[in-house]
Amino acid sequence: MRTASNTARRRILVVDDEPYVGRIIQLKLERSPYEVEVVRDGRVALERLRTPLPIDLVLLDLVLPGASGLDVLEAIRRLPHRAETPVIMLTAKGQDADRDRAIQLGATDFLTKPFSPKKLLGRIDALFAN
Repeated sequence: MRTASNTARRRILVVDDEPYVGRIIQLKLERSPYEVEVVRDGRVALERLRTPLPIDLVLLDLVLPGASGLDVLEAIRRLPHRAETPVIMLTAKGQDADRDRAIQLGATDFLTKPFSPKKLLGRIDALFAN
């Protein structure tokens, strides 16, 4: 059972260049309730991640303009205040090499598109329950 104490005010940064995908994720998660910010460019995501503003989870597409999801993930792990931030990779590219590289760089989880928003929410809830 979800309680206000274990999800209240959790902030999720969604980085996906497909407006429809970002919006679907945002709508699903904000009903849960999570605070969601959506950005569509790897460089914009990096700028946001370098700030001290709280982010509890990053949902990160692999293929992005500006900087790839793998580049963003690698940068996240080098930022002292973000090094332990969970990152779930979202991608239409389900190749083993992509998954292996993401895990090697410190991805927490990896979902291949298309995915069920309900399944994504379940993984996020489980992540925050631990």
